[in-house]
Amino acid sequence: MDIDCTFTKSSCSPIKQWWSKDTVAVVTGANKGIGYALVKRLAELGLTVVLTSRDINKGKAAVESLKELGFHVACRQLDVSDPSSIAAFASWLRQTYGSLDILVNNAGVTFNEIGANSVVHADTVIKTNFYGPKMLTETLLPMFRQSATASRILNMSSQLGLLNKLQNQAWKELLIDEQRLSEEKIEQMVLQFLTQVQNGTWQEGGWPKLWTDYSVSKLALNAYTRLLANRYRSRNLRVNCFCPGFTRTSMTNGQGCHTAEEAADVAAMFLLLPSNELPTGKFFKCSSSKLRSKI
Repeated sequence: MDIDCTFTKSSCSPIKQWWSKDTVAVVTGANKGIGYALVKRLAELGLTVVLTSRDINKGKAAVESLKELGFHVACRQLDVSDPSSIAAFASWLRQTYGSLDILVNNAGVTFNEIGANSVVHADTVIKTNFYGPKMLTETLLPMFRQSATASRILNMSSQLGLLNKLQNQAWKELLIDEQRLSEEKIEQMVLQFLTQVQNGTWQEGGWPKLWTDYSVSKLALNAYTRLLANRYRSRNLRVNCFCPGFTRTSMTNGQGCHTAEEAADVAAMFLLLPSNELPTGKFFKCSSSKLRSKI
């Protein structure tokens, strides 16, 4: 399932348009940063876009700013770490649109500054970054439209969660093994990490050294993405991870190699590839306006 490709915006543009105003895309955590920029880009390209935000007031403010630019998008409150919020959102989405074509799991948190590595908020980070996308995806799965153009799930991830950052050999071998990998195993790994955080032994567990709680959450999300991709391959649902790279957002305190708009432009380009060019179960990284497959 490994691929090795690199392409730039110029090599893939223009993309043959397969979407229309009836194509419904949901982007979580989109009141600012990459999520906001991606909503803007998708709306600019003519899709129907739903912007979600944990803080509804911030979400409404984001929608108003887009409206001033000539883009009309829907806004809905959604806290991906809250099952009741997910249920309410799913009910609204079903009643409003009936079906879904694209889901971008962008919402995520970290409580670490660059160079720091606290795990004080590990439970919240795991709950938001791994369990949140997992719960939302599983709730919305029955709503994905089955069509020749393929429905798409894009999980915003990080290279901090790549297997080469994991020093725990037992978990690394399990995550590589397609036959043994399961939701239960992934959750066992996460639980082991959280248990070690609680008893103070996490530094001896072979976990990633940088932003450890965030890295473990993305490690789990990457594994879940591969699992989901294999499970729904025959249903024409494409599930991939996308790492925006070191991007200038609030999460990096404005530091980075490129802007949120540049990262979102590449993400949109990949997300909207024709179905015959769009793989599934892969991890892609944006770097200097290039998209590179890393798995």
